[in-house]
Amino acid sequence: MGGGGEQESNVRLTRAASKKRASTCTASTQPPPANKKRVVLGELTNVVISSRSDFGGTQKKPKNRLKRKEPEKKVVEEEERRDGRNSIDPQMCAPYASDIYNYLHSMEIESKRRPIPDYIEKIQKDITATMRGVLVDWLVEVAEEYKLVSDTLYMTVSYIDRYLSSNALNRQKLQLLGVSCMLIASKYEEISPPHVEDFCFITDNTYNKEEVVNMETEVLKVLEFEMGCPTTKTFLRRFTRATQENCKFPNLQVEFLGYYLAELSLLDYSCVQFLPSKLAASVIFLTRFTIQPKLHPWNSILQQCSGYKPSDLKDCVMIIHEIQSCKKLGSLVAVRDKYKQHKFKCVSTLTSPSEIPIAYFEDVEV
Repeated sequence: MGGGGEQESNVRLTRAASKKRASTCTASTQPPPANKKRVVLGELTNVVISSRSDFGGTQKKPKNRLKRKEPEKKVVEEEERRDGRNSIDPQMCAPYASDIYNYLHSMEIESKRRPIPDYIEKIQKDITATMRGVLVDWLVEVAEEYKLVSDTLYMTVSYIDRYLSSNALNRQKLQLLGVSCMLIASKYEEISPPHVEDFCFITDNTYNKEEVVNMETEVLKVLEFEMGCPTTKTFLRRFTRATQENCKFPNLQVEFLGYYLAELSLLDYSCVQFLPSKLAASVIFLTRFTIQPKLHPWNSILQQCSGYKPSDLKDCVMIIHEIQSCKKLGSLVAVRDKYKQHKFKCVSTLTSPSEIPIAYFEDVEV
């Protein structure tokens, strides 16, 4: 009896020693935390940003502190799942697609879901269009760092513009607004959203948890908890399928180029004036022109699907074309760098002719 108890005691000691050694080994292999510089948007001035260092010093890519471990997914598979490309699947509601998108069109014009087109001139005293562009450019990097779906980014920018349309903000709080809006959008769109602490960390703890939560509460009150709204990406999925209706296999270059141009449009304050559906239609127009510049980029199928004629899209297409050509916002490189990756077919390296023929904006007969 005594020998058995002593043996059991030795087993417990051996297990405890093994756990202690394993814990010690794990701790010793952990690299020391890197020193990071604070990223403060309040230091920006109302000038054109000439390099990434203008954001607040030379930045190192932040470490991902997210506790969850997500399985890796191919970009194409994720997009197919979200846009419901498989029309055979009854859960994709193919028979109701037209009614759904008619409803989305009616929703996008509701004033409570739309920002004021000229809110920087009318409402803001300390924030400029340049500062907004730098903020959105940085949020693209944050979304990449935390592997957020693109819908979260679009929702984030929508919340920012809607908030700034009715509330004057000090430039020192612009980045706080950005991470708070992304926190809300993540909770709305993501399966496993980042924690508040992650958004504090990504700013190098420029803002604490209480400040982020308080700003989150303020934004939700301004939005009146109306967090759902169609974005450019919502309509882009439908229009992309329409443009490839007769293709046996989807052209990934067309899809990724559309996503690239749509994200570029997020950077430009002048695009706030356009409805998401018009932005999506303009993106498809410019995508087709970039890939096949000698063919008319619009047709009757796209006109029926989108509800827009080429003449309706001219102003919007020209603005996005200027951004694509680096005539505008050439110093904001996060979106361009993102779509230089091979998983996106390096579509940001594609260029379109410097001039779009005026004849392409003549209306198509249906």
